[in-house]
Amino acid sequence: MTASKPNSGPAFQNLRTVRKSLLDLHKSLLDSERKVYEEFHGPVQSPNEFFQLVTEHEWFSWLRPISQFIVQMDDVILSKEPLPSQQAIDLIEQTRLMLQPSEFGTPLEKGYFQAIQRDPNIALKHASFTQLLNQLPKSNTNS
Repeated sequence: MTASKPNSGPAFQNLRTVRKSLLDLHKSLLDSERKVYEEFHGPVQSPNEFFQLVTEHEWFSWLRPISQFIVQMDDVILSKEPLPSQQAIDLIEQTRLMLQPSEFGTPLEKGYFQAIQRDPNIALKHASFTQLLNQLPKSNTNS
């Protein structure tokens, strides 16, 4: 069958691009946070142990909103039902709002701020990700 795929317009293409970049940033944040964790607690012995730490240990809790948000993006991107373009646009806007580093903000904002301050790789990824977001159209809704 050659029917066009639902959710394949420009807004969804932008969402796929943002998701890919966010996934890369998230992996770098996990790697960076793992190094700091290992300085305090010793080496993580296996990928399974690391997965358990990421999903259950308080040390990594500030990263969970990003993990959960990527799952939300996947749900929209992989939906077999046609969705309004605004849904993709809104997710991109939520990404902009979520990834605001702050010394005194939410646990995510503080953890992200600290990672940018301590790890030059994270600072570069943040700059690149911010540049990508700034190149995309902003939402016109007042959500």
